[in-house]
Amino acid sequence: MQAPNVNTHQKAAVAKGVKAIGKQKDEEEGLDTAEGEEWMQGKTLVKPPDQLDLTEAELNEEITRVLKASNPNAPQNVVRYKDIICQTEPPPRANFSAITNQWEIYDFYVEELQRQEKSKEKHEGQFLNKEDDKSKKMWVNDDISQLAKAVKIIERMVNQNIFDDIAQDFMYFEDASDEFRGEKGTLLPLWTFQYDKAKSLSVTALCWNHKYNDFFAVGLGSHEFTQQGGGMLVFYTLKNPSYPEFIFNTASGVNCLDIHEHLSYLVAVRLYEGGVAVYSLKKKTDQPIYNSRASSGKHTSAVMQHELVFTDIIKLPVNDTIPDDLKDVVPTVGTSLDFHKQKDHSFLVGAEHGKIHKGSKYYSSKFLEKYDAHFMNVTRVRWNSFHPDVFISCGWDCMVKIWDQTMKSPVFIFDLKTSVTDVAWAPYSSTVFAAVTTDGKVHVFDLNINKYEAFCQQKVVSKKTKLLHIEFNPVQPIIIVGDDRGHVTSLKLSPNLCKKPKFITTLACGTSGSVLSLPAADSSRPLSFLSLAPREKKGQDLPKGPEVEMAKMEQLLSSLR
Repeated sequence: MQAPNVNTHQKAAVAKGVKAIGKQKDEEEGLDTAEGEEWMQGKTLVKPPDQLDLTEAELNEEITRVLKASNPNAPQNVVRYKDIICQTEPPPRANFSAITNQWEIYDFYVEELQRQEKSKEKHEGQFLNKEDDKSKKMWVNDDISQLAKAVKIIERMVNQNIFDDIAQDFMYFEDASDEFRGEKGTLLPLWTFQYDKAKSLSVTALCWNHKYNDFFAVGLGSHEFTQQGGGMLVFYTLKNPSYPEFIFNTASGVNCLDIHEHLSYLVAVRLYEGGVAVYSLKKKTDQPIYNSRASSGKHTSAVMQHELVFTDIIKLPVNDTIPDDLKDVVPTVGTSLDFHKQKDHSFLVGAEHGKIHKGSKYYSSKFLEKYDAHFMNVTRVRWNSFHPDVFISCGWDCMVKIWDQTMKSPVFIFDLKTSVTDVAWAPYSSTVFAAVTTDGKVHVFDLNINKYEAFCQQKVVSKKTKLLHIEFNPVQPIIIVGDDRGHVTSLKLSPNLCKKPKFITTLACGTSGSVLSLPAADSSRPLSFLSLAPREKKGQDLPKGPEVEMAKMEQLLSSLR
């Protein structure tokens, strides 16, 4: 059991004493206090037993106190700062959200230009004093076209941020797995260039700018003679893969094009209907600055390749399979043309029946040589950039052939199992070339490493898409390929596809009498060179240049002549 609470007993004693005092007082006053009628009694003053008993003088004494805001017990060395708050009207606010893209920006600028045109019309016919002239000059200076350069830079910055991972791959990525592939290599897809209004057209020509190596032109049209219509000439840059830099609409499809080597703003275009048009990137118009026509009006068939200057040189001979009475009616169609890189008077022409003709501008009566190259149409013929006697050809018969112009038969033949639409020499090596086929594959060869098969075969587009054209970048280790859907895909060569060859200790006498160090080749082939040069030391720069590349190709051809 718990002990009784002391406070409880005290309270009970006090209450009992108070009750006794009240009862005694009632008895003195003669009141009847029945036990059951205590609730009817009036209120009485109850004085606690511990209350102080003060005298009358103490009760009358006044005690004065002054109340202060400061705390007398607080320390005196505390510094207090007061907050001063200024209440103002809050600025107007509103919630806004929208989605923006390049088309929204483009539409805005179009509307702004239309607004300015309407404003110009209002100002026409009005008398302008000096003050009006000043205001007009200020208004003209406020033209939005002055922001074009700044807007273009910002657009490129935005695109580089969007495609930052691709830009990083373009600049720095090197496929480390090449070390385990031996001589094989791969192609890394980079940017894809496409224009929405050109989806129904095919890429018919590609050409890099000779001055700006990130800038290239794309010709759009159709290779199907029964599906001809309008065409386009568009220009892209690697700095902005989302939209063309320049767009020119042509009356007919583009068959081929070429950018001037020195005047990089001039572009010559051969159209399907037979005319040649020259466009200038400095002119803000779709119309060409020059049109060229053949002496007889127009060509009766499409010309697939051309150079910048158009001249009637020679007439292609009629195919032997055509009857004599039709030879004057049925002309021979040229499908590809290429001028010699060192001798600009010499040229090659590929024909539709598989023939290749070598001609010269100095001889207009007949061709200098004829090669029975392919069983079907020749799709491309190109001179080698380093060796003056070597050229390459491809055709619909699935073959790629390398020729020495001094020989009637090809020195190398490659069967790619499907129609070959284009082939191109690499600008950095005399023995490297690439071809594209209608099954969407890119084939890269290096005759110095393997003379029998490609060391890269890779499909780079989706199914049912045909690759039509290919071009090497003149500086960077990338290529661009165009397909039949109007798309251009850029690809980066892995290190194995663009590495420099190893050199052996052989010497050869060059055409200018200089002594050249030649690259390593097939050791089983006899060499007619003097082994006098010391071996390349580790870390020493390997010889390079056009003469070295020419000697490298010459070494391959020496055992075949």
